[in-house]
Amino acid sequence: MVLDLVVIGTAISLGPLHNSAFILLLSARSGVRLGLAFLLSWLANLVAVIAVVVLLTGGQPPARHSTPSTAAIAAKLAIGLGLVLYGAHRRRRPPRPHGPPRWAARIDNASWVTAAGVAWLLQPWGLVGAGAATALKANLSTAGDWLALTGYCLLATLSLIVMEMYAVWAPAAAKSRLNALRNWLGRHQEQLIITLSLLAGLWLMAVSIYQLIT
Repeated sequence: MVLDLVVIGTAISLGPLHNSAFILLLSARSGVRLGLAFLLSWLANLVAVIAVVVLLTGGQPPARHSTPSTAAIAAKLAIGLGLVLYGAHRRRRPPRPHGPPRWAARIDNASWVTAAGVAWLLQPWGLVGAGAATALKANLSTAGDWLALTGYCLLATLSLIVMEMYAVWAPAAAKSRLNALRNWLGRHQEQLIITLSLLAGLWLMAVSIYQLIT
């Protein structure tokens, strides 16, 4: 479970779409507050999904090869296959120019509610679902599994935490460097999405197939 959560959390954290949007928010007049609203909404979404899973299982993992256990593995397999197909589709299609999102021109007038809503919209729900299916195996009577789930939520938010802290402690340097990072993400967005989709999808498929046949 722990290794799966590390892979999924890393793939979520490295996604170029939400990181680019977050940098745009940080560049606004109230950027630190907007960034904090985005970050907290992002983290709250992850925690809420895990909390629902824990409530459904009562903190006890289902028995191996039981119907709930097999269904969770099948869901991860389906998500993995979907990610691979999505990555392959984007790799085959003609490249498209990627400018700033439509709301970027109105960023200075954005509210914290808007920032929180953008975080919800940009959450990679396929990977979040894979994380939820993995969390089904958590046994909350052990401290290790509590730490694993907490670490997963923080890892999936790590890029946002780092950028938010950078903007707070070194605002002048952060502005220029984060804008340079956003430009780099814009130029390599397609490659990053394809690579993350294929790697995460293949990992989920391989692990799920192994779990189903053993």
